[in-house]
Amino acid sequence: MSLDNATRERIETLLKDHRVVLFMKGDRRQPQCGFSAAATNMLNELLPDYHTINVLEDPEIREGIKAYGEWPTIPQLYVEGELVGGADIIRQLYTSGELHELFGAAKPDRTPPVITITDAAAEAIRQGTANAQGVALHLEIGPDHSAGFQLAPAGDHDIVAHSNGLEVHFDPASAQRAKGIVIDWVSTVQGEGLSLKFPGAQEIKSLTVHELKARLAAGNITLIDVRPAATRAQLTPLPQARILEDEGYETLSALPKDAALAFICQRGISSQGVAERFAAHGFSNVHNVVGGMEAWHSA
Repeated sequence: MSLDNATRERIETLLKDHRVVLFMKGDRRQPQCGFSAAATNMLNELLPDYHTINVLEDPEIREGIKAYGEWPTIPQLYVEGELVGGADIIRQLYTSGELHELFGAAKPDRTPPVITITDAAAEAIRQGTANAQGVALHLEIGPDHSAGFQLAPAGDHDIVAHSNGLEVHFDPASAQRAKGIVIDWVSTVQGEGLSLKFPGAQEIKSLTVHELKARLAAGNITLIDVRPAATRAQLTPLPQARILEDEGYETLSALPKDAALAFICQRGISSQGVAERFAAHGFSNVHNVVGGMEAWHSA
């Protein structure tokens, strides 16, 4: 892969002007791919400020940085002009504590969190992993309490918690956020699956579209549309709704903790997960709109 002189000079200027540079898709507040989001989650824990380059807005830099460091994927982290690596390397260094040391941050607390896995969840996990060999169950919990399970090889520096005869592997930040969680298996109108309940989190209330219309007319609830732009184009957003993708979690999290919030998506599934994140952050009056926009338009 060739690199023209003009692009090389641009990259070298960026690396000279900023000690820490992350070439990524999106920016640190709104990453636009899962790998970039994972990288920024870890860096945000350790650095109050660092420079990001959105390669989606600059095709020359997007291809040029791959040639410059002979690294084929995005994101890429540079510190003091030197390539550290991509998302997997960043995660390894973060989990081991080497990234903390690089940035002069305190070493991570490696105390395993106390968690509870219910009998129903334990049975579902055992069934789901019965044929999985050489992998462990990992749980990653983001700053907004978004959570994801995955099966992957155990890492040398994983923090491991035990409950109900099972073990769950965490990175340092996720381990801190997992303290006191209850992992359950739930069945709702949206389907079945593993569910996390954080200490102090409020229960999510279900709201029918008829109830929502009445409350919007009365002006006593804030409606938040969590659908991405492509999905919103299929069924036009309600004019009363605030758009999560446009405003971001940080802005909406500044609402009063006792504000009545209703979350809506296409069918009422992904909005449940977003509602749970807000409840985990201390919001006490949170609702999920059953059936979502499809129910609204058919009512």
